[in-house]
Amino acid sequence: MSEMSGTALARSETVPLKKGNAMALNLEQKKVVVAELANVAAKAHSLVAAEYAGLTVEQLTELRKKARQAKVFVKVAKNTLVRRAVEGTDYAVVKDALVGPMLYAFSEEDPGAAGRLVKEFSKANEKLVPKVVAIGGQMFPGSHVEKLASLPTREQALSMLAGLLLQPATMLARVLAEPASQVARVLNQISEKKQAA
Repeated sequence: MSEMSGTALARSETVPLKKGNAMALNLEQKKVVVAELANVAAKAHSLVAAEYAGLTVEQLTELRKKARQAKVFVKVAKNTLVRRAVEGTDYAVVKDALVGPMLYAFSEEDPGAAGRLVKEFSKANEKLVPKVVAIGGQMFPGSHVEKLASLPTREQALSMLAGLLLQPATMLARVLAEPASQVARVLNQISEKKQAA
């Protein structure tokens, strides 16, 4: 019997204890989460923090799938861990706004990707409510998710830039070609007058 209780004791030490609906993390696990979030936050272009209470496991799984496709890092984590992770990054401005159960969406490549993901997903799932938006070291209320979502994708921004760069060259070519066409018109008019005379 003593072997059995020793085995049960060993298992209880290695299995995380449940705390509410979430699993309690030990110190090493917390350090891993903070390091992972700090690494993501250091490279991310934007952040959307949203309340997710009431979403089902299936809905969260669907959100994570869409996030992977959009290159958005999504994490549900304790606010205290996120506060530690964002210290020293552009997202330190959100530390005091992190209250309640939150889901964090970091845009990894496209600044508007997290905004588009949360905006589109919250249309069909009203339990996902954006609370905080952060970009460029500034914090905005959750209602700004619309503005973040409207930012152009990387490809759109590059094509807009290319259009802007090509426009002056096109106009320059027209300006340079205009005197030649004016000379041609004048010569054509002179030639017509000579033939008429």
